[in-house]
Amino acid sequence: MPLIIFGCKNNELDQKYISQSINTLNMNIFSKDGQKLLSIKSPHSNYDKDRNTFDLKETTINLYKENKLEYIINSDKSKLSNNNKLIELNGNVLVKTLMQKDDKLSANSFTWDIQNSEYLLVGNVYLENGEVTIISNKAILNKSNNVIEFFKPVKYKINDSINERGYEINSENAYYNIDTKSVKFVSKEERIRSKIYF
Repeated sequence: MPLIIFGCKNNELDQKYISQSINTLNMNIFSKDGQKLLSIKSPHSNYDKDRNTFDLKETTINLYKENKLEYIINSDKSKLSNNNKLIELNGNVLVKTLMQKDDKLSANSFTWDIQNSEYLLVGNVYLENGEVTIISNKAILNKSNNVIEFFKPVKYKINDSINERGYEINSENAYYNIDTKSVKFVSKEERIRSKIYF
């Protein structure tokens, strides 16, 4: 079980109450070997003792790899449950990576079981940087290799602002490597439709 350290300013913390309102939550979660996995900040949250869940608003979550900050995720609200092992973010989810600062990944929802290295993004999944735009309804970000798998249908566009043109490709699945900014397309039927804009 991960080790959790948090500080908070609360409205009346009474052990008799099942639910507690917390102002200014700052929580850190560590692995068994002491490595920092994530930190969570929220200006207002609620802890439900009966369900053992935190419901947070205006959440900022920092994800770490080998004690170094790797991703920053913001959302309208979030939930920490399953003995602080499952994180669910909802509403205007925005993922920023420190490796490629111009990469912006957004979605309606983001789910992570902290015991594995995959993050699930669902609903209006949108990756954009100065070079490409990738859109799908579902994607999985693999933290171990920094590859995002976009599930069908996928729309991909190469941005070319200098010549005011771009290339659009529709395929079943696409894999975007955050480190190299390369994209690989996969289609079971081996048919990929492409369109060029001039």
